[in-house]
Amino acid sequence: MSYETLRLYVDELKDTPIGLLLCDEGHRLKNKDSLTWTALNSLNVSRRVILSGTPIQNDLSEYFALLHFANPNLLGTQSEFRKRFEIPILKGRDAAGTEEDRKKGDERLAELTNIVNKFIIRRTNDLLSKYLPVKYEHVVFCNLGKFQIDLYNHFLQSPDIKSLLRGKGSQPLKAIGILKKLCNHPDLLDLSTEIPGSEQFFPEDYVPPEARGRDRDVRSWYSGKMMVLDRMLARIRQDTNDKIVLISNYTQTLDLFERLCRSRGYGFLRLDGTMNISKRQKLVDKFNDPEGEEFVFLLSSKAGGCGINLIGANRLVLFDPDWNPAADQQALARVWRDGQKKDCFVYRFIATGSIEEKIFQRQSHKQSLSSCVVDSAEDVERHFSLESLRELFQFKPGTRSDTHDTFKCKRCRPDGTQHIKAPAMLYGDTSTWNHFVNDGEKGPLSKIEDFLLRQETKEKDVSAVFQYISS
Repeated sequence: MSYETLRLYVDELKDTPIGLLLCDEGHRLKNKDSLTWTALNSLNVSRRVILSGTPIQNDLSEYFALLHFANPNLLGTQSEFRKRFEIPILKGRDAAGTEEDRKKGDERLAELTNIVNKFIIRRTNDLLSKYLPVKYEHVVFCNLGKFQIDLYNHFLQSPDIKSLLRGKGSQPLKAIGILKKLCNHPDLLDLSTEIPGSEQFFPEDYVPPEARGRDRDVRSWYSGKMMVLDRMLARIRQDTNDKIVLISNYTQTLDLFERLCRSRGYGFLRLDGTMNISKRQKLVDKFNDPEGEEFVFLLSSKAGGCGINLIGANRLVLFDPDWNPAADQQALARVWRDGQKKDCFVYRFIATGSIEEKIFQRQSHKQSLSSCVVDSAEDVERHFSLESLRELFQFKPGTRSDTHDTFKCKRCRPDGTQHIKAPAMLYGDTSTWNHFVNDGEKGPLSKIEDFLLRQETKEKDVSAVFQYISS
């Protein structure tokens, strides 16, 4: 039964001896104070099994909640765990930590690993690479368009942001939301209201979306990411019989995708939170039918991120990053699943030098923490200091990839050309992936396997690409 149903009947079940409790999507139990965790923990169960692909989503206290649920009191109370393990491990992981911090962190990590490995079986999706076609996963860094850059700089110079950076502002989340939407496309914002004074930067052909009437065409040239996507869709339609899944955190962005598909004459299907459960599977089956006309599937990461199998497509674009890396990982896994027959090409779009790179870097910090604690990866480099979160409101338009700059990558030359292969590609650590910069038609990016990314060497919108190959 679902967690919600179990909570309804927990009082009836309390006194019944239960032999085995099996909890799928176990990261639902990451909060020890949640109603679900408390309800399940109150049952009289002799054996508990948790299944989860993402046991650490944000921090070690969530990991403790899972461990404590499976083996109550083995690691003491939460405050004891925090003192003994969480604080030393985090200090050792911090890029600003001393050698002594790192040594102590490694010791506590080894101690924790030794205890939990007695009751954890860890299987990563590397196992699938034996049974599935090759997956090429890419982080595609896209330069902002001129209109976006003007708006971005203007917003960062506004009195609201200046007072925010002095510690006096009260709405950082609102400001972050505006920048995230701006990275996707200026049409997601009511510019006159949300970025006062932005009228001076309006291009000659700019008309506010609500005033366009029947002209529903998407001005893709206002956004670097949208330009790249527009070219990708045109090439897929023209030269292949591939299908593609487009995912965003915002239904507003899905609205833009929908308008783009309509104006270009592309068949598409859409699944977001407004669709009821009974219709979802019919939609998925229709898309997965090889004879189906629709080659684009629009998906809200919040509505369809978990469990949906879209093997009718072998390409997927995640248009914007989520703070939670587990949410993105769930979304990225929609096409590379049992039953897939074609090689898969997955793209994560990141706006170069912007807040999206900071979100992506924060994800990397969480994932390196996860691979360090859960997968016992010893060589996860300590790239990001927690202090770097304060840099959210910096903009670096001159860089090819702020993330690559923070790696201080020893495998790439100063001009960005990779000259040393990674000894092994670690999925959660993009410093070990292939690194390509876009230096024109004879530059490094022209050597990449995917023809959609090779065509970007003729344009200036893609600045750099990280690539992971599953086999």
